[in-house]
Amino acid sequence: MDVQQTPGIIAPRDDPMWAREYKAILQAYEQAGGPTAALRSGRVAAVVVSANRVLGVVTVPGVMIQAEPLPDGVQAQIVVAPGVRLEHPAHLCFGMLAETGVQRIIADYAIGAGAQVEFLAHCRFPNARDLRHIMEAGVRVGAHAHLHYTEAHYHGPHGGVVVEAHASVTIEREGRYFSTFSLVHGRVGRLLIDYTADVEALGVVDLTSMVYGASDDDIEVRETVRLNGEKARGLAKTRIAVRDHARSRVFTTAEGNAPGARGHMDCAEIVRGDAVAENVPTVIVRSDEARVTHEAAIGSVNRKELETLMARGLDEDTAVDVTLNSAFALRRIRHTSAPASPGECSNEYAHHRGAPRNRRAAADPSPDP
Repeated sequence: MDVQQTPGIIAPRDDPMWAREYKAILQAYEQAGGPTAALRSGRVAAVVVSANRVLGVVTVPGVMIQAEPLPDGVQAQIVVAPGVRLEHPAHLCFGMLAETGVQRIIADYAIGAGAQVEFLAHCRFPNARDLRHIMEAGVRVGAHAHLHYTEAHYHGPHGGVVVEAHASVTIEREGRYFSTFSLVHGRVGRLLIDYTADVEALGVVDLTSMVYGASDDDIEVRETVRLNGEKARGLAKTRIAVRDHARSRVFTTAEGNAPGARGHMDCAEIVRGDAVAENVPTVIVRSDEARVTHEAAIGSVNRKELETLMARGLDEDTAVDVTLNSAFALRRIRHTSAPASPGECSNEYAHHRGAPRNRRAAADPSPDP
């Protein structure tokens, strides 16, 4: 594979058009919470893409990146060598500044055995009115490797975005994959999250989605976790709030396909106004030594919390926003301390199995010793 291995920006710095677009996309990245200093430092692995233009690629030892333009997007391949431990997260910046258009990202991630890395991805479409973004990702986490992937979106104030995020993830023996998707500021538009994870023996997967929809936003989350190896662990957690006339639909599937596999699906949706929220779980168990559970809660914001904020001078709508954004922020903080070992992870699932809300279980209904 022909990949740039020397740190630096691949695009021509003396091109005025490139310079303007690079500056604009970095400003959008910074507004979305991305640290632009890291991108400019040359010491952090990074990819910067605007529409179908690769504005910059920065590589570091042990990380190979190849990015090529397509007629309607970019195809990228990121390979982390076995045993590599990145001191700083790798940064991925995808976006479009135009009001209309299509961006398709085809991305393949290969994390070598024993590597430990973190990716911070920001997808920014601040001016979108009739825009479509399609992500097609393939991820392979090698044996004993750890990958934390955090993806934050901002779609602007108009709701003119259609986003389709597809990912197929494979976690090899004792590998660990933790993913967080968040879209909690601005409008959503139309969002489809479609993730599938296959987990081998002693592997761990944790999928978290957080979305806040308003007006006529439309949200659909489809997540499938297949626990194929012995003592594999899987968690699919969804946190969605919808108000006005927004709609959300959550379809989660967890399969316990091997002895000792433990899976859990946790969905919480908050509804305000004329919004509608749905949750459809599917539990499949193919081993009498596996266990899969589900819990769901759909309702309104805690009234006592609202009254406390309103007593301090906030109107009800603002109080709702503050409550929800605080909850989303707390979940992001908790996610940074995800379990590091199968033993610790099993404690987390034991906690979930004790939760009182609408839990559904298949196979071995008694708690673990």
